[in-house]
Amino acid sequence: MYDISIIGAGVVGLAIARHLSKYNLKICIIEKDEDVATGATKANSGIVHGGYAAKHGTLKGELCIKGNQMYEKLEEELNFGFRRTGALVLGFTEEDEKQIKALYENGLKVGCKDLEIIDNDKIKQMEPHINKEAKVALYSQDVGVTSPYELAIALAENAIANGVELKLETEVLGIEKTEDYFSIITHQGEIKSKYIINAAGLYSDKIAHMVGLDSFKILPRRGQYILFGKDQGYLVNSVIFQVPTQQGKGILVTTTYHGNFMIGPNAEEIDDKNDVATTMESLEYVIETAKVSIPNLDIKRALTTFSGIRAASSIGDFIIEESKVKGFINVAGIDSPGLTAAPAIAVRVREILEETGLHMKTKKEFNPYRKAIFTTKGKDFDGKIDHEDKDKNIICRCEKITEKEIIDAIQRGVPIKSTDAIKRRTRAGMGLCQGNFCRPKVREIIAREMNIPHEEVTLRGKNAVSNIDRVDIKLIRKYKK
Repeated sequence: MYDISIIGAGVVGLAIARHLSKYNLKICIIEKDEDVATGATKANSGIVHGGYAAKHGTLKGELCIKGNQMYEKLEEELNFGFRRTGALVLGFTEEDEKQIKALYENGLKVGCKDLEIIDNDKIKQMEPHINKEAKVALYSQDVGVTSPYELAIALAENAIANGVELKLETEVLGIEKTEDYFSIITHQGEIKSKYIINAAGLYSDKIAHMVGLDSFKILPRRGQYILFGKDQGYLVNSVIFQVPTQQGKGILVTTTYHGNFMIGPNAEEIDDKNDVATTMESLEYVIETAKVSIPNLDIKRALTTFSGIRAASSIGDFIIEESKVKGFINVAGIDSPGLTAAPAIAVRVREILEETGLHMKTKKEFNPYRKAIFTTKGKDFDGKIDHEDKDKNIICRCEKITEKEIIDAIQRGVPIKSTDAIKRRTRAGMGLCQGNFCRPKVREIIAREMNIPHEEVTLRGKNAVSNIDRVDIKLIRKYKK
């Protein structure tokens, strides 16, 4: 019998698990996929938002600003990768200027302290490659960038180290409520739990329906991106937005935490929650809109395209509350700025649990620290391909990832069964050749270290979509309007 079962191992569910692992509670995380962070968490902008765009008086507005201020401590403890970059919201017209002033006023109400409206001269001084037609911008110092899946992985590893159990490849098929507990039916067997936290992302409405709740619906919203090489990173120093639309914050231009240049996302309402295809029509829109901000981006330097699906809700705000079914807590509709808000959402869930009467006794032995995965980055070493020393044996030549780094990533409490799982942890396969050289070598290491047959090592997981319909990157590189 578990005290708490968390359904969903995205960044929100894992932030909750790690936060609750501070207390003497028996906790498990239930995830249908073969790894953590395989849904919206692995495919978003990685922006830690400043909070000005989330409306004052909403949970999004409140928890975004609180979560933003928790990132330095999280980075100090978990070593996942985060840095403050600041952000500009560009305005080109009088109407844009009105919206920027409204964002500024909203930001002050929400609690943003480092906001400033700047003119064309200051914009050009801060961002030399920006469109010279930008007349005004909102400058937010608090915005930062992180690697969302690396954060989620760090949260998972630390939660596990503090006693949380992770049940991967365990899909919830039904939930039965008894007088004292929930019986969670999965294809791996029954799980009994006193409380359920529904953090199932795109499927949180489906999970809620299992206990008879129908107060909200998840509306999948797809966003498509183009990722470039690091050689284009010089184009921006901060995160560059245009004024937001009703669909979201619009097309942004940024560098990722690891220095790759990136543009996107658009926003498309779709029916299929698994449709992570990219389309030429949408990517053309992303390119042309991004060029409004940075006219000289070199589309020939594009590496790959990808898309992610946000779990927008019919409510229009985060849903974080104990439902009318006692002990069943919904944490649903966590779209943008959910990544930013995740650590604050975890605190809010703990407060809800306390309000229900759950006894929360702090663990004396709780360890908040997690070592970063070993890396050779920034170190001088004589590594070579097929080196006999694992510390120096280069597996991924594009990103200079060694065998030792891959082994360290495997030996951290979360079972690894796919090459993509290693890619998210070490960047092996994220370089110019996109894994064509290193993927077979990575597969061999996983099979050896996990002591499983080679055929059990997959690209993305045995239940994942094997052939995602993505636009050929050669067409993107040749794109000209």
